[in-house]
Amino acid sequence: MSTPPSRPRMTGIGRVLVIVYAIMALAATGRSFVQIVQRFDEAPLAYSLSALAAVVYILATLALVFSASAIWYRIAWVAIGFELAGVLIVGTLSFVLLDLFAHPTVWSWFGGGYLLVPLVLPFLGLWWLWTHRARVTAQPHTASVAP
Repeated sequence: MSTPPSRPRMTGIGRVLVIVYAIMALAATGRSFVQIVQRFDEAPLAYSLSALAAVVYILATLALVFSASAIWYRIAWVAIGFELAGVLIVGTLSFVLLDLFAHPTVWSWFGGGYLLVPLVLPFLGLWWLWTHRARVTAQPHTASVAP
């Protein structure tokens, strides 16, 4: 009896999710780099939060790509959960404490500068992780699993 061929984990919505996370990682990294290099003294908190968002998006992207392994699956949950908390906290504070967030961050106004993608993305990421939880294996660096 032959074993069925394994199918890639990153197909369909999972692949789109990884692409959007990668785009957000690039956008947040570029934004924070420019902000920190050119005007860090104007708003160190806001620009540091943009850099933190960039790190979170990079980590979430990698974790989703390798989420077939149990450790990366857990890292994805933590990174995306942290992202959601960050968007909700910074988003709320940017409306309440206008002076503190006079300079925008990636997560200001719930990601309004990015068409609210930062607000929607973690919900989609967590949903995807939840719906794919049974497919996680104990193999540390496997990007594919058996059907």
